[in-house]
Amino acid sequence: MNENLSSCPVCGKSGFSNFLETADYFLTNEPFSIQKCNDCGFKFVNPRPDIREIGRYYQSDEYISHDAEKAGLVTRLYKIARVFSIRTKFNIVNRYTSSGSILDIGCGTGEFLHYCNSKGYDVSGVEPNEKAGSFAQQVNGIPVTTALGKLDPLTCKFSCITMWHVLEHLHELNESLEQVKSLLLPGGVFIAAVPNSNSWDAAHYGKYWAAYDVPRHLYHFTESSVTILAKNHGFEIVKTVPQKLDAFYVSMLSEKYLTGKTNHVKAFFKGAWSNFMAGIATRGHSSQIFILSVKKT
Repeated sequence: MNENLSSCPVCGKSGFSNFLETADYFLTNEPFSIQKCNDCGFKFVNPRPDIREIGRYYQSDEYISHDAEKAGLVTRLYKIARVFSIRTKFNIVNRYTSSGSILDIGCGTGEFLHYCNSKGYDVSGVEPNEKAGSFAQQVNGIPVTTALGKLDPLTCKFSCITMWHVLEHLHELNESLEQVKSLLLPGGVFIAAVPNSNSWDAAHYGKYWAAYDVPRHLYHFTESSVTILAKNHGFEIVKTVPQKLDAFYVSMLSEKYLTGKTNHVKAFFKGAWSNFMAGIATRGHSSQIFILSVKKT
């Protein structure tokens, strides 16, 4: 069943324009529309599958982030990049917290939390996917709950809460951000990584840009929309950090969606060019990490 949004999830206004007609190139080939708020410019899938229906769009053996046991070249490349990515993420967390407790929302199979735990952090995860959550608990030893709402802010507090490419998936976007704020210890940080729909590779690939990933990605952020959303919930952006590897991975998938075949060499150069353009223009990188803190009153 589909649901229609009547107000912008970021600014609450009701005037929308059609931004892009695209499709679920990853799984079903179903068409979807991305609309843009006429007031704040935020982009989002509308109409969209409701929260009871969205699960079927994740039911694929190729959905890498939920499967630690897949084989194949793309998966092997993803896992190699993930080792580097985990250490990069940890370094960011460690820079802003140095010790304490971490909650990773959308923890998948738990590799990031496992690494943080090996460095002395207390770790917990939220993962709605049963298979991934079970792997995180049984193999990586991570305590996992299936929903953010099951954590009681009176008894659960964290020095750092992370969402690595999760915010764009959440039906209850604003409610989830309020829950995050309630679970943070004083002085804690919230770290969120999202695709940047203003990047060069997004403009280049258009409807074939893999990071649109409709309908799994319900929202399509820019630095401007993250800034507005953060302010709405009492956060301020402390730092923005690029995820440069994402430009290569996204370009690799986008090339396949665009041409019907894999072209690693071309994707590499497109990813490199996107990173270069982010450095000389105001577009930003293909994916960006936002470090946020609760604004002091």
